[in-house]
Amino acid sequence: MRNNTSIAYSICLMIGDFLAILLAFSMAYVLRVSLSSRMLSAQVNSREYFTIFLTLLPFWILIFGLLGLYNARVHEKRFSELGRLVVGSFIGILFAISYAYIANVAIFPARLVTVYGFGLALFFVLLFRTMARRIRRELFSYGVGINNVLIVGDTRTTHTLIQSLARTTLTGYRVVGIVGGSKHPHRSDTGYTVFKSFAEAEAALDNIQLHTIIQTELYANSDANDTILTYAQQNHIAYRFIPGNGELFSGKIEVDLFHSIPIIAVHQTALIGWGRVVKRIFDILAGSIGLVIASPVILLICLAMLFDKGDPLFAQKRLSRFGSEIKIFKFRTVLHAYNRMSPEQGFEKMGRPELALQYRANGDFLDNDPRISPLGRFLRMTSLDELPQLLNVVRGDISLVGPRPLEPFELEKYGQKSLLLSVKTGLTGLAVVSGRRDIPFEERRKLDLFYVQNWSFWGDIIIIIRTISVVLFHRGAR
Repeated sequence: MRNNTSIAYSICLMIGDFLAILLAFSMAYVLRVSLSSRMLSAQVNSREYFTIFLTLLPFWILIFGLLGLYNARVHEKRFSELGRLVVGSFIGILFAISYAYIANVAIFPARLVTVYGFGLALFFVLLFRTMARRIRRELFSYGVGINNVLIVGDTRTTHTLIQSLARTTLTGYRVVGIVGGSKHPHRSDTGYTVFKSFAEAEAALDNIQLHTIIQTELYANSDANDTILTYAQQNHIAYRFIPGNGELFSGKIEVDLFHSIPIIAVHQTALIGWGRVVKRIFDILAGSIGLVIASPVILLICLAMLFDKGDPLFAQKRLSRFGSEIKIFKFRTVLHAYNRMSPEQGFEKMGRPELALQYRANGDFLDNDPRISPLGRFLRMTSLDELPQLLNVVRGDISLVGPRPLEPFELEKYGQKSLLLSVKTGLTGLAVVSGRRDIPFEERRKLDLFYVQNWSFWGDIIIIIRTISVVLFHRGAR
């Protein structure tokens, strides 16, 4: 009972991308050649131009395919899709230019056609994919393309999975039944049926087109597991297995042969091997560029602090990878009288020790903190107090992106300390772009752990881009 809607959607994306790129370069030709009186670098008539591009466009689509742009794991994630579309379009342009050079033929009548074509191609492809996504969700609301799911198991993961698939019009999945779900309500308004055994579900769902079986726990009886897998294979139903110990399979998973025996290796984080090398190289390059760009601002802030006694910079002790202790640099934001003091010492000195309790209870934050200077409030609001940490990035103390640096006592609040300390802490991170102080500590902890276990270079780029937006609009900064 295969569901071919995902394949059909991918084919529609291919056709739409082809037409969008063709439209883009048609408009690029018209804008530069037909609507401009400036001299051309090469005489390429419209028929020859379109003939060549119709020949090259299938290779452009192939590039998109190799980048995973027709894979559901990519085209269902907007930021991942956007990054790959930019890279794919750039590679496509380079491919066309390389073909012109190797074949010694003129493709573009002017250099601006290349620039217009790249910009318009990216715009039209994004526009088309946005419209396609909207249309697909509309079809979901009418029951078209829905993937019916049977969940086998009665674990915490089962409940989490039900909740994540609940909005069928957005996810495209509908839970039609749960096997062994004694913890879940058996009501008509839930939209699914709870079965005591797989045999009962098999008989009841015989008239329902089932597309996917997700097993969230293995039975002690291996024959029962074999029965489920065999049923899925014989009926051409997609089968997925979620291990009961979810933490065991978090991070980077590799399947390999170990002395001719299939074996699964589970790493604490995906940030291993070449990933660490690439991340460090990127930190050095981006951190150095950031320091150069920010140096005038850093100098101005230092000069402004000359009007207030005390050092403009201070160092805080924090923990980074493998529990190593580092010192991160920040601009001083507290009044000189309370500099180099802990919050408890500072509030004690001003005669208001009760504020220290409020400060800690509020997640190390206090509205209208009396220790903060006027300039310090501005620096914190704009996140400019973090600029000196670019030096830490270049030095290798921290990374541009990672979990937030923690004080030793804060680590005690984390249930999975070894996971958190398996990567370097970061200047920015997933918690920063997800709300910073606007989300509770427990949620920030989960986001940090998710980043550690699911690191990707594309993810870092997305976080950096979103950080710029967060800083510009002061979201979550206090």
